[in-house]
Amino acid sequence: MTWLDQLLTSFYTAKWQVTPDQAIYWREIVGNAFGLGSALFGLRRNAWAWPVGIVGNVLLFTVFLGQALGNDQGTPLYGQAARQVFFLITSVYGWWRWQRNRRIDHGTAVVPHWAGHRQRLIFIPAALAAVVGCFFVFRAIGAGFPVPWWYYLADSWIFVGSMLATFAMARGWVEFWLCWIAVDLVGVPELLHFGYYPSAVLYAVYAGFVIWGFVVWLRISRRFEAGQDQVYAHAGG
Repeated sequence: MTWLDQLLTSFYTAKWQVTPDQAIYWREIVGNAFGLGSALFGLRRNAWAWPVGIVGNVLLFTVFLGQALGNDQGTPLYGQAARQVFFLITSVYGWWRWQRNRRIDHGTAVVPHWAGHRQRLIFIPAALAAVVGCFFVFRAIGAGFPVPWWYYLADSWIFVGSMLATFAMARGWVEFWLCWIAVDLVGVPELLHFGYYPSAVLYAVYAGFVIWGFVVWLRISRRFEAGQDQVYAHAGG
């Protein structure tokens, strides 16, 4: 085993022993720290939001699979783990899109704006259908774990809501902040119930941050719309 293998193994197994009966993997703490860093870069519309988020996604994927990967922390949260995989895919798309926008728009990675009516007519029904579908999939996968039915429904919403929020962020839709608020309202109680305390704390902190981010992006979108209206008026529209 090389020194790098030893370092990675040590990090993978490292725990913070909070109490004699409660330990937290450092992977969960570090992964959530990267997640918060990604959100901060996203608020500032900086393309670094995507690669920073990818690091956190990889770490949290190994955490939320719980006992399915031999971790002794707790019940596997398949929705939480599955969304990390989607985050990886969407982050590549978002990174590419923001970098392209920055080249085209002379340094601006994304201009916040609301999704159109046609786009909402597509993604809202699709999201509701996906929640129902994921409920049955997650319940079938986790049949061997003694958890209540609402766990699968909550995990399904967290998974789908997170997918929608990340895609909306890549597109620059202001709605992505509202999606995160809805995810946090379900995610915090679920994580506390199953003992993923660092993630629950981050979700709670993130909820306040998300409200702030929504206000910031809303103001930017209004300034942009006002500028567009002025251009339209000068053009005789």
